Formats: sequence, structure tokens, C-alpha cells
Amino acid sequence: MRIENVTLGYGHKNILKDVNIKIEPGEFVFLIGGSGSGKTSFIKMLIGDLRPKTGTFSLHGKDVYKFSEKELLAYRRNIGVMFQDYKLLRSKTVRENVAFAMEVSGYKDAYILQKLPEILSRVGLLHKKETFVETLSGGEAQRISVARALIHDPEIIIGDEPTGNLDPHNAADVIDLLLELNKQGKTVIIATHDDRIVNRLKKRVITFKDGRIISDKEGGGYEL
Repeated sequence: MRIENVTLGYGHKNILKDVNIKIEPGEFVFLIGGSGSGKTSFIKMLIGDLRPKTGTFSLHGKDVYKFSEKELLAYRRNIGVMFQDYKLLRSKTVRENVAFAMEVSGYKDAYILQKLPEILSRVGLLHKKETFVETLSGGEAQRISVARALIHDPEIIIGDEPTGNLDPHNAADVIDLLLELNKQGKTVIIATHDDRIVNRLKKRVITFKDGRIISDKEGGGYEL
């Protein structure tokens, strides 16, 4: 994944300014920065929701924003996305929540029945498949978000504050799950304000400020 000389904004206001980043397959990367720093807009660009004014964003040497509609759909399926608000169907079970996401994505019932146990097993929820979401802990609920992010077996997992609503124990639990997926070869990109997790893991840390990257460190800590 390569972002070169990217400027992104609305009208005359630029939110990202001349951003340059290269992220290798299999990396684990934290994005940090204060409110309005540009990291959320950067994530929206990565998932195909915002188009840069200038510059290029390429994956495997191909410019994402020159993709055909069909190619862009395939690209989006290659990215699993997690948000702070996991938007679950609280009156439904774990199984029903993940199955619904698969149905909306166009998968047939037979494939869902076959694939669902594997997905739930990967996130440690197979034994709770018939448990109603409203009875789960915050960490378990966010694991459902991870499961939904895995339904297309994506190459890349992107999280926008995925631990923002969790206590330290549950936050660490979700991050440990993402670390395990990273060990399995997934590229993981996480925007966060959680200094404890960033400082504990000592992964690559990219810092945004006023729409620019002011720091990019391997084994970095949380420094704004």
C-alpha cells in the first residue's frame, strides 16, 4: 500500500496535505493524532469513501482511484473495517449478527452455514454463537465486529478507534486478537487515542497533526 503526495479536502479546505506513506503487507501500524488531525479522513480514503484531490493511492502497484466500479468493489471486499460504535443487532445472537452481515454481502445460505463456524472460531466466539448480544461484554461485542470484518477473508484490517468504548481489560483483549490475525499475515492499521496500547505494543506509529504526518517511527510510543 503506497500513498504518494496525497492532498484531500472539501472545496478550498484541505484535510490531508501532501501525505506520503508506504505500508508493507503484514505490517501492524498505529495512527495517532489529536482531534482534527486528519487520521479519520485518512482511513476514509483507505476504505474508498473519500477520493484525494491530488496524489496517488495504490495497492500492489495499481492506483485504487483509477479502478473500475467492479475493481473498486473487489478492493473494498479486501478490507475488513472496524469502528468504535460496532452497530450490532442487540436483540439478535452472535451467530445471527455475523450471518446477517454475510447475507447483506450477497453470500448464499449454504456458504454461510459452512463458513460461519470457521469465522466465529477465529475470533473465539464459537462457543457463544447462540448468545444474545445484549448479554455480552464490550470486548466480546467488539469481537463480533472483528468477525464481520473477516467475512471476505480480507488482506487488510482497518480499525477507527476500535477500543474507544472499552475498559482496559477488554481493549487489550481485542488488540490481542488483532495481533493474532496480524501473525496470520493480515495487515492491520489502527487509529487510536489509547496511549496504553500503543506504548505496550511498540509497533510502527504514524502521527498526524493538522493534516500532515509529523512522525513515522518503528517501535514508537504515543507522543503528540
